[in-house]
Amino acid sequence: MLHKEDKKKVEQIQMIALDQLVPADHLLRKIDRYVDFDFIYDLVEDLYCPDNGRPSIDPVVLIKLVFIQHLYGIRSMRQTIKEVEVNLAYRWFLGLDFYDKIPHFTTFGQNYRRRFQDTDLFESIFTNILQQAMDQGFVDTRLQFVDATHVKAHANRHKNKKAVVKKHVRSYQQQLEKEIADDRNAHGKDDLKPPKNPPTDTTTITQSTTDPESGLFHKGEHKEVFAYTIQTACDAHGWILACQSFPGNRHDSSTFFDFLPKLQALKPEKLVMDAGYKTPAIAKTLLEKDILPVFPYTRPKHKPALDDPYYKRDFVYDAYYDCYLCPEETILPYSTTTREGYREYKRNPKICKNCPTLHRCTASKNHQKIVTRHLWQDALDVAEDYRYTTPGKAEYKQRKETIERQFGSAKEYHGLRYTNQRGRKKMDLKAVLTFACMNMKKLALMMDRRDRERGDCGPSFTDLWRKWIDNIKKRQTPRFIRSLSAV
Repeated sequence: MLHKEDKKKVEQIQMIALDQLVPADHLLRKIDRYVDFDFIYDLVEDLYCPDNGRPSIDPVVLIKLVFIQHLYGIRSMRQTIKEVEVNLAYRWFLGLDFYDKIPHFTTFGQNYRRRFQDTDLFESIFTNILQQAMDQGFVDTRLQFVDATHVKAHANRHKNKKAVVKKHVRSYQQQLEKEIADDRNAHGKDDLKPPKNPPTDTTTITQSTTDPESGLFHKGEHKEVFAYTIQTACDAHGWILACQSFPGNRHDSSTFFDFLPKLQALKPEKLVMDAGYKTPAIAKTLLEKDILPVFPYTRPKHKPALDDPYYKRDFVYDAYYDCYLCPEETILPYSTTTREGYREYKRNPKICKNCPTLHRCTASKNHQKIVTRHLWQDALDVAEDYRYTTPGKAEYKQRKETIERQFGSAKEYHGLRYTNQRGRKKMDLKAVLTFACMNMKKLALMMDRRDRERGDCGPSFTDLWRKWIDNIKKRQTPRFIRSLSAV
C-alpha cells in the first residue's frame, strides 16, 4: 500500500510529452531512427481498398506490434497488447499517444487471415530489412554458415497415430541412377536388374493428431517430441540471410536441397556446414554451382570390431588404375557398383588368408576385405583437401561463433525455443519474423555505434518531436483509410 506522500506524487498532474518519457538510449528509439518502415505501405497497398469501407488500423502499426512481440520474446499477441497498454516505450514506437486506443489482440490475427495469409509479405519484410543492412555495407554473403535448429511444436507427444505417407524422393535420384548404369557399363557390367522386392514409395510414421505437419524428433538422450527444423544461413558477422521450416523428422542433408535455391540467390562462394551435411550428393551439387563446401572431420560411424583396426583412410586409392592399395601393398581391384552408388573393391581371399595383419583388416569368415567408394567421392575429396588448409580451419572455427550463437540468441531472448501455433506456414511466419527482428536490432545497434564513433549523437528533441507529429499526420491521410469489409 502506498504511503500518503507517495500517493500524492502518483496523483499529481504534470505537463509532459510522451517522447520525454522514453530514454534516449532505448532500443526502440534506435530502431525507429535507423530502420525505415515506409516500405511496408508499398507491400500492402494491393491488400486494402482505397475508397470505401470502415477506416482500418495503420498497417505499419500492425507489423510493429508483431515486431515488439518477437523482439522481446513475448509469448502471445494477447500478452503483447497487455504490455503495450502499460509500456510507454511501446506506445511511442507504435506512434500512439496517452489516450489512443490500443488495438484488440485479435486484430492482427484477423488481418492475417483475411489479408496477409498466402502472401509473401513477411518474407518481403525480412528481405527488405536485410537489404537495408546490405546498403550500409554490413553484410557479406560470400562466406555463409548453414545449419538447422529444432523448434518444439505445439503438440502433445501422446496424441498421435500411425500414418502412411509418401517418402521424400531425393532430388538427385535420377541423376545417380543414370551414373550408376554408365559406370557399370564402362566396367563391362550389365545394368542392374529390378529388385525382387522393390521398395514402396510410402512409409509409416508416427504423426501428431494436433499438428500433423510437424515431425517426431529424437536426438541423443532427449525425449521424443514433435518439432520443426529451421534451416538457416548467416554470414560471418551474424546477419541472418535466409530461413525455411521443415518437419522435425527430416534430416538436415535431405532438407538442404529444398533450402539451396534461397542460398543461391545470395551468390555465396563458400558454405560452412557441420557433419550432418557431409554427403557426396551435397558436395557434388555445390561444386557444380561453383560453391565450395567447408566440412569438418567426421569420425568412423561404426564402432570397430577389431583391436587396432585398419581404417578406410589407411587404404590408398589409385585413380589412374581405379583400385585401392592396402597397407601391405596388395591391390584391391574394382568388383561392382551397387544400387546406392558405391563402387566395391575386393581383395582375393586366397592372398588375404596368409596376410600377417589380417586380424587388423577384416573379421569376415571368408577372409575378404571390401572397400567402398561413392561415385561422387571426388567431390568430397575436394572439400576434404580444403579442410586441411589454414583458411578452411579458420572458417569452420567461426561456425560456433556465428550460426550457433544466433540460434542461442533466438531461443533465449526471442522465443524461438517452441511455437504456440500450428502448421508449417505459421512456423515459417514465426521464424522469418524472429530473424527479421534480430537483423533489425543488429542494424540499429551497429548504426548507432558507428554514429557515436563519428561524433553524431543523434537528433535533437525538437527533431524527434517533429518526426512524431509527421507520423501522426501521415497515418491520418486518405491513402491509409482502408476497408475491412472489402476483404
